[in-house]
Amino acid sequence: MLRRKDLLGIRDLSVNEIMTILQTAESMKGIVTGEAAKLEVLKGRSAVTLFYENSTRTRMAFTMAGTYLGAHVADLGVASSSVQKGESLVDTGITLDSMGIDYMIMRHGMSGAAHLLAKNVKASVINAGDGANEHPTQALLDFYTIYEKKGGFKNLKVTIVGDIAHSRVARSNVFGLTQLGAQVTLAGPGTLTAKSMEKLGCTVMTDVKAAVKDADIVMALRIQLERQKGGLFPNLREYSQIYGLNKEIFEYAKPDALLMHPAPVNRGVELTPELMDSKVSVIDEQVTNGVAVRMAILALLQEGRENA
Repeated sequence: MLRRKDLLGIRDLSVNEIMTILQTAESMKGIVTGEAAKLEVLKGRSAVTLFYENSTRTRMAFTMAGTYLGAHVADLGVASSSVQKGESLVDTGITLDSMGIDYMIMRHGMSGAAHLLAKNVKASVINAGDGANEHPTQALLDFYTIYEKKGGFKNLKVTIVGDIAHSRVARSNVFGLTQLGAQVTLAGPGTLTAKSMEKLGCTVMTDVKAAVKDADIVMALRIQLERQKGGLFPNLREYSQIYGLNKEIFEYAKPDALLMHPAPVNRGVELTPELMDSKVSVIDEQVTNGVAVRMAILALLQEGRENA
């Protein structure tokens, strides 16, 4: 179980808690693939997704995770809710609390929004991405994919390429992978990387080929144009020519290296279609694993709530 009410960030989790989630996800994956029967561990429980930013994979993964475990899952259509009338985040949370909601799964454009909500509601809050801060469940599914394919983390070289500066995925991965014993290298244009991240125990580079050399895992990140104010690189075409990953660059990695991406992918920008659709890619498996990991989180939080 997780002896905590909420799951707000990787930075808050111990190695033991991370591994408990990954090992539980292992037992949940058969339900997602249809090899095992659905469970009823959340029967009678309710969850709501509050997405103040657009999402397909994360929101649907949580919806399916809750459904597979027997919970009633609803989506708060933020665009048509009282939020549009000026209702505050805390007031929205208190209203949902009063309706008996057990889980609030939230994505928000402001860093720290999930922490604010968690302090003001009885329900368990799960951070589905807050600003450019963290995206813990994406990182956990990344960890699970690596764990499943490589059997562990110690001394693995993980290279993350792309828009580091605006990426909550990169931050959560650095927090967790360094704790788990991996060596993390971040790479991208100087305007999209932050040397200060080296204080977290990773290496920051602008030479993509050098960063990818001898990597066990290469993870590309989406260029987040919606978070940028412009002028950080000339245009997408030039970005793809210098920092986009293709088969030629990927050959610098180890022969058994894996390609990952949190998706959605801007085809032809971060990755060439040829590389994305090749055998080295585990991007589709990441989606499947994302449901299993979120099932594990919901089940473990529920177990903790029952034993509190």
